[in-house]
Amino acid sequence: MDLFPAIDLRGGRAVRLLQGDYAQETVYGDDPVALAESFAAAGARWIHVVDLDAARTGDPVNRPVVAAVAAAVRGRAKVQTGGGVRSVADAEALAAAGVARVVMGSAAVKDRTLVASVFRIVPVAVGLDHRDGDVALHGWTQGSGLNVMDLLDCYPDAEAFIITNIARDGMLTGPDIEGLAAAAVASPIPVIASGGVSSLDDLRMLNRVSGLAGVITGKAIYEHRFTVGEALETLAEPS
Repeated sequence: MDLFPAIDLRGGRAVRLLQGDYAQETVYGDDPVALAESFAAAGARWIHVVDLDAARTGDPVNRPVVAAVAAAVRGRAKVQTGGGVRSVADAEALAAAGVARVVMGSAAVKDRTLVASVFRIVPVAVGLDHRDGDVALHGWTQGSGLNVMDLLDCYPDAEAFIITNIARDGMLTGPDIEGLAAAAVASPIPVIASGGVSSLDDLRMLNRVSGLAGVITGKAIYEHRFTVGEALETLAEPS
């Protein structure tokens, strides 16, 4: 299982939100590039970057930071990035910036054919962020009326699904093991878990879920619950 240490960008800084609430922000650093370099130095093969500003407004104000992160870790780690990836042009710009995979959420839910178009340029992970199964859109500010499980067969060109239980995101209350396991069984495409990871034991539980390809974790690292190195060692344990 791959580890995806997360860097959420807002105004060029590394932050975390509680349950996607932009009014509940904690700043964890003014140098996202240095953070990414530290994750790569610890052995992470992927860095997960989210442009929160672009997710909310569509304005990719943090794209230069994303490009700087990709350049800093090139040859050591790949960058997967989401937030405001709404068009082929967005994907082209991010691919040119050195991103290895883009994450499409709202745009993919609204236009399922867009994933196939973007996939011709750069690999795509479809982000299904939900509250009680209802997929949320536009930086988690709107509901879609669509259920996560109903969308798992709709994106044959996706390289992965990233499934986030918003109620657990940033809360350090443990991942949604039951929901993730159900999605992993139902999905013909690898599933990456996101939201709620608080401990090495959480990682061990996720590592035992058949079909899970990776786990994204941010706040637990920033709050010193474990290091990237410890997380990698844990995920390398026999499951």
